[in-house]
Amino acid sequence: MHSEIVPLPPPVTTDVAATRWLAVGSLLGLIVLSLAWELWLAPLRPGGSWLALKALPLAVPLAGLLKRRMYTYRWVSLLVWLYFTEGVVRAWSDPAPGNWLAGAEIALCLLLFTACALHVRLRQRAVRTHTSTPPTPAADPT
Repeated sequence: MHSEIVPLPPPVTTDVAATRWLAVGSLLGLIVLSLAWELWLAPLRPGGSWLALKALPLAVPLAGLLKRRMYTYRWVSLLVWLYFTEGVVRAWSDPAPGNWLAGAEIALCLLLFTACALHVRLRQRAVRTHTSTPPTPAADPT
């Protein structure tokens, strides 16, 4: 029998794991902030508003981030700019405490974007360095 060369997947480094958890944490922070803001802390209308539904699109990519799907990290880094824009507008126009909550939204958006961008960059770098090293031969089952 001949031995077949099997490429191994690139190892997950601590940097990649850290950016993953930073992205997941900031996304969860945005979800919690959106719900708390629009339901209890500073809703547009007393008793809460339908604007709390803005947290739903944020829940969609959570599973993809946890499963390390590169495509999810890429599109979340684009989606987050909609929430960043809302934060900037409301930081400028809302009275306190809404403007402070908008500042927190801006910070979480920047954190999420940075984490996603770094995650993609570090994983691409790991793949490049991993494919430049010669693959190891598979163990002969005989």
